[in-house]
Amino acid sequence: MCGIVGVLGSHEVSPILVEALKRLEYRGYDSAGIATVNAGKLDRRRAVGKLVNLSDELVHNPLPGKSGIGHTRWATHGAPSVTNAHPHQAGRVAVVHNGIIENFKDLRATLAGHGITFATQTDTETVALLCEFHMRDGTGPVEAARKTVAQLDGAFALAFLFDGEEDLMVAARKGSPLAIGHGDDEMYVGSDAIALASLTDQVTYLEEGDFAVLTRQSLEIRDSKGHLANRELRQITLENTRVDKDGHKHFMAKEIAEQPVAVDKALRAFLDDQDVITLPEGLDFSKIERLSLVACGTAYYACMVAKYWFETIARLPVEVDVASEFRYREPPVSPGTLALFVSQSGETADTLAALRYMQGKADVIAGLVNVPESSIARESDVVLPIHAGPEISVASTKAFTCQLTVLLLLALKAAQTRGLPLPAGMPDDLRALPGLIHQSLASEVQIASAARDLATARDIIFLGRGQLYPLALEGALKLKELSYIHAEGYASGELKHGPIALIDDTVPVIVMAPKDALFEKTISNMQEVMARGGRVVLVTDPDGAREASEGTAEVITLPRAPVTLAPILYAIPAQQIAYFTAIAKGTDVDQPRNLAKSVTVE
Repeated sequence: MCGIVGVLGSHEVSPILVEALKRLEYRGYDSAGIATVNAGKLDRRRAVGKLVNLSDELVHNPLPGKSGIGHTRWATHGAPSVTNAHPHQAGRVAVVHNGIIENFKDLRATLAGHGITFATQTDTETVALLCEFHMRDGTGPVEAARKTVAQLDGAFALAFLFDGEEDLMVAARKGSPLAIGHGDDEMYVGSDAIALASLTDQVTYLEEGDFAVLTRQSLEIRDSKGHLANRELRQITLENTRVDKDGHKHFMAKEIAEQPVAVDKALRAFLDDQDVITLPEGLDFSKIERLSLVACGTAYYACMVAKYWFETIARLPVEVDVASEFRYREPPVSPGTLALFVSQSGETADTLAALRYMQGKADVIAGLVNVPESSIARESDVVLPIHAGPEISVASTKAFTCQLTVLLLLALKAAQTRGLPLPAGMPDDLRALPGLIHQSLASEVQIASAARDLATARDIIFLGRGQLYPLALEGALKLKELSYIHAEGYASGELKHGPIALIDDTVPVIVMAPKDALFEKTISNMQEVMARGGRVVLVTDPDGAREASEGTAEVITLPRAPVTLAPILYAIPAQQIAYFTAIAKGTDVDQPRNLAKSVTVE
């Protein structure tokens, strides 16, 4: 989602803003811009497309000044254009905004009644115009911004810059994340710590409803009731904010390759040398009667896998909901419910809204996140970090496998606490998981070859059964995200209940089938595909390859693995198929069109 950066500095700020915005490219964007105050004059530069276009604009039309704000926009209201790009300026005010102002049409109508006209289609322009309107009667910049924020409904992170004010910035947050960075006679604003990592390691996170007034030497924060708020100053770990590719062509390639190390780190965080699974205080499965898992996108598919684990291993009833729909059906909440919310960023708007719905209803609220300082983490009773490290590519890879790893550890701990036996070999088999993932990565040459054929298809189907059904859904999602090929995932047994009508010799079918208790049934479904001319890519293990490779177009062979670990292992080829198909098609792997890394609006 949109990225915000602000600097009250001691050096020329334009190159600093652009460099900070580059660190936010992973969030997804379609235009960018900056505004500065120089010699008391507010001015701005904007461009459509990649940040290099903004850099070119600044070469031809430099923007001096040591105070400034910057923005990468992911379009909501109004198509990508220079006119609709941020910062938006109205007279003496420039504003950058992440989120959606839900009542902007009503506010526009009010402003229009005072003879104020509009130049853009965006909701954000309304914020700038409203603030300038309040300043007309002599109201100072800070009070005008405060009045403006009080009139806004929706989700937003805002930064205001003012004409004639070179040592002042105002920031506000409701629903969307915002952080304040502290420097040596400098202050910064950023959508997240990654944006500020090259500037400072001292960060204060604004909380819901906070309103902040910054100068180079001071920070005043007031809460939603207007009371002075003392927010914690935190030191961020710079290692966790690195955004380089380490020699890989794409961030996604790097992050796929990092999975053995990332999963090992996740394991070590919860599993000690004596194979004891240790959970954070406040999570006692002896008191839990039901589990509610809520997430979006890839994290939702991780929850679908976890449902199999919790129900088969821990015999714990589980409901899985997509966050964007969850609270609208007003689900009843049974006593003894653990509500677990899964989000890589910890800022996913729909998931956060679902969490807030469950506050006061569920016995325990837990957040399984990759960012321990995130909103979901701060508003949960229990925080479960997945320890994946920064994930820059929009398509989730190592965060997904780390989510699965921590969810499996939770299921195992739940079983132990409830007095149930663990699957044979557990938790010892977990120690071998990073090595198995490393072996699975070796299939990339074969997958790259198969992907060249997949790249010519218009439609692709993924099939899986049992624990591998969610992986079929995840594989299809990844392919859609990166290659823009229409893809669908189905439970193998559902094929003959409709989807088989899609099969012909132009539709590749990717079958995920480890040699497990459901293997024969899945292969029978695969035979139905081949009987109708479908081109099958079989993803299996050595035993499965020996038994079922005949007639397939391609067999991708993964190492043998315990059945319980298969969903984690089979995530690797799902990711690689999408990655190499996108390479073959020439699409933007790290920043697919229309997508954002952190979806902070509903």
